Amino acid sequence: MTTRPAPLPTAAAFAVAGVLFFLYPAIRPSGDDAAAMASTGWVAGHAAAMVGFVLLGLAVLGLHQVLGDRLSLRAAVVTWAGAGLTLPYYGAEDFGLNVIAQRSLRDGTPALMELAEQFRYGPVALTMFAAGLLLLATGAVMAAVSVWRTNVLPKWSGTALAAAFALFIPQFFAPWYALRVAHGVLVMVAGLWLAVALTRWRRAPSAIS
Repeated sequence: MTTRPAPLPTAAAFAVAGVLFFLYPAIRPSGDDAAAMASTGWVAGHAAAMVGFVLLGLAVLGLHQVLGDRLSLRAAVVTWAGAGLTLPYYGAEDFGLNVIAQRSLRDGTPALMELAEQFRYGPVALTMFAAGLLLLATGAVMAAVSVWRTNVLPKWSGTALAAAFALFIPQFFAPWYALRVAHGVLVMVAGLWLAVALTRWRRAPSAIS
């Protein structure tokens, strides 16, 4: 009886998402002032994160197709919901704050940067953002538990993903920016680990119709 490899698009989605989440803090300026927000690195870094969130949702959905249990399906649903709530905040951070910062620097009006703070700490925006990241963390943990229980992939292959997204909110409060870059490395390792596990996966003979 022959075996079939796991879908390569799922492995690729995990791998590319992991790399993009590393690029996010790596190319984003470490400061939060007007010069940082007006830079190309600010736009590119946040854009990388946004594409990463989309790919993460696709990857967890693909993971469900491999694992086939209800928990992995719920993980995919929760991950998509989390990404949906998180992306509007990232979009405003990326494009809105970039426009405000450029105008502030061009006109020499630093008071404009108060708009950035008003957006960032607005109750609705901040609540959606936090809820989205909490759902993403929950989805990653559910996916890791599903990997562990189903025993289709190596048991530990989902743990780094769970840890990375459980730490997504805390890493924003890191006292040194290097810790945020280290968190990006953790997300990249998590994505690549699952990608490698998936490329080595073979469907069990009993599961082949």
